[in-house]
This record gives sequence, structure tokens and C-alpha cells, in this order.
Amino acid sequence: MSTSGSLVLVIGALLSAFAAIAHLVCIFIGAPAYRFLGAGERMARGAEAGKLKPTIITAMIAIILLIWSIYALSGAGIIESLPFTKWVLVAISAVFLGRALAFPILKPIFPENTMTFWLVSSGICLFVGSLYLYGVILQWYML
Repeated sequence: MSTSGSLVLVIGALLSAFAAIAHLVCIFIGAPAYRFLGAGERMARGAEAGKLKPTIITAMIAIILLIWSIYALSGAGIIESLPFTKWVLVAISAVFLGRALAFPILKPIFPENTMTFWLVSSGICLFVGSLYLYGVILQWYML
């Protein structure tokens, strides 16, 4: 296994974990955090009203990001190998990259999200997805 691939996957894992923590912090701060992060007024108002939907959506995203972080650490060899690690990491890369590139299609579905939200979150997804894919390539295909 490649040392460079491990390093790239660890960086991807750290960024995914950071994003997960940011989502959890958003739940605890509430509406101001949803607004600051550009998640849309509907999410912010729902959080202000004490509705569960914003919390559930945000918590699910955080859980998924944490699982992805764990898989990246597995792929890097930092923790024990998880089932189908290589293929899961390829799928994670595809989801991140797909999310980054699909924002023009997603934007009309979520019109309350700000352009800043779309550009920043899509840029982050593009960067992190590229890290995961590059890490997989270095780890398993560039021996």
C-alpha cells in the first residue's frame, strides 16, 4: 500500500469528520448556524420552531460523513480493514463528486439555499471527493 495514498485518505477522513462535527454544531447552535451556513430559511425557521426535520436531516448527514471518515481511515490502514473498503471509497468519491457537479440540477429543488452555500459546499465536495478518489488510486492502483 502506498504511503502517499494513506496520507491523502487520512486528510479526506479528517475533512469528512470536520464536516460531520460542523453539522452537529449546527444542530446545537440552531437557526443562526443554519442561516450562516446558507442552508435555507426553511431549515432555519424549522430549527427556530423546534421542528425535528432540520435536526434529523442534519444529524443524518453528520452520521454519513462520520461513516465515510471511518472508511477513509480503514483505507489508509489506520484502523482495521472494513468490508469492501476499496469499493465503498470509490462509491463515496462518486457521491462527493456527483454532489459537486450536480448543484445546478439540485439548486432549483432547494431554492432557499444561497448561492454561497451552493458554491462553497460544491467546492468542498469536489475537493474532498477528489482526495478520496486520488487516495484510492494511489493506495490500490499505483503500487
